[in-house]
Amino acid sequence: MFQICNIFTSRDYCQINYHFTTESQLRRRKPAFPNQQVEFEDVIAEPDGTHSLDGVWKLSYTTFTVSKYWCYRILSAVFGIPVALLWGFLFACISFCHIWAVVPCIKSCLIESQCVSRIYSLCIQTFCDPFFEALSKICSNVRVALRKEV
Repeated sequence: MFQICNIFTSRDYCQINYHFTTESQLRRRKPAFPNQQVEFEDVIAEPDGTHSLDGVWKLSYTTFTVSKYWCYRILSAVFGIPVALLWGFLFACISFCHIWAVVPCIKSCLIESQCVSRIYSLCIQTFCDPFFEALSKICSNVRVALRKEV
């Protein structure tokens, strides 16, 4: 496993640290927001008043738990590395597109919009400001009187 700095940080301040997975990291595999675990009681729930034999319940609980445990282990052993490789490739492609296409496009649009905003501001100051200033002088002498008639 390795850590890569945030793609939004500057290249000068970006430091890439490569390190291998240690035993403490293997013990801390649970993410900050873990997925909900599927428990036996969530899948097999007997309502009050309807209960199977205790032996059947215990055996079905053990069967469910062991099969879930081993199916997960087998699936992760078979598909874990290929899926991790695919996700790594996908995120590398997304990072590449973000760094080499999205950010330069946004910067280009910002540069172009500054030029357009200066022209727009000049047009507003030249045409609209005098018009609305004259309109405000015309309307400044208008007086409104409210009377309540009985």
